Amino acid sequence: MTTLPHDRYCSELLLQTDRLRSVLVGADLTAKVPTCPAWTLRDLAVHVGGAHRWAGELVRTRARDDLPDALVPGFAGPEGAGPGSATGDDGRAALDAWLAEGAAATALALREAGPDATVWTWGWDGSAAFWARRMTHETVVHLADAALTTGAAYAPAPDVAADTIDEWLRIVSHAQAEGDPEAAELRGGGRSLHLHATDVPGAEWLVELGEDGFTWRHAHAKATVAVRGTLTDLMLLMNRRIAPGADGLEVLGDAAFLDFWLARSSFG
Repeated sequence: MTTLPHDRYCSELLLQTDRLRSVLVGADLTAKVPTCPAWTLRDLAVHVGGAHRWAGELVRTRARDDLPDALVPGFAGPEGAGPGSATGDDGRAALDAWLAEGAAATALALREAGPDATVWTWGWDGSAAFWARRMTHETVVHLADAALTTGAAYAPAPDVAADTIDEWLRIVSHAQAEGDPEAAELRGGGRSLHLHATDVPGAEWLVELGEDGFTWRHAHAKATVAVRGTLTDLMLLMNRRIAPGADGLEVLGDAAFLDFWLARSSFG
């Protein structure tokens, strides 16, 4: 499997944001998000919209360094989005418009820049392509948070769900290379983790721990622990949105090693 085309990421950013907006329609914006317990649904929406604007501003200005939140127009959220809004709708109309406008502006900036434009990132790839992929999956995962909170249906396209797992493994690998203390423990012992999607042929991952760290590839092989489930559920598991014991997931082998992996890829 490979990364998606740049324009596809831009389209998915808009699509996933529209789906998030739909989930929020009629929802209790003060409801606590179980998968992000410090947040309400309103907090989650403002986080996503702020992230879009921050990444979009980095790309638009071809930033060469990190950009402080205070320099990102509209980063903190829309006027009138809080409880007790003068509009009488709890600020949800302003919040909805703000989410849509931010995603549209970011997708436009990414399309105008193209994937190869040089821009600051915190990761391994200093290009606009990094932000197109990152903002897509930021939205995909937080849409899951909103869906799990409200009981809404959730089913990203298979290639998007698979790429979300690919990107997350790349992020954990990058964190390990940068000396993150949790990710640093993902090494040694010859242990391995196999993910096997039961609904999408070929959607499999093999993660292998070595003395210098871990590597991963798309493969079918015997492992220390294997997890079988739908591709969506595997993606949610790897992003720690559902637990190994969730309905529909089958864990075979050393379940303690799966817990070890999940606990040490929990940063961010």
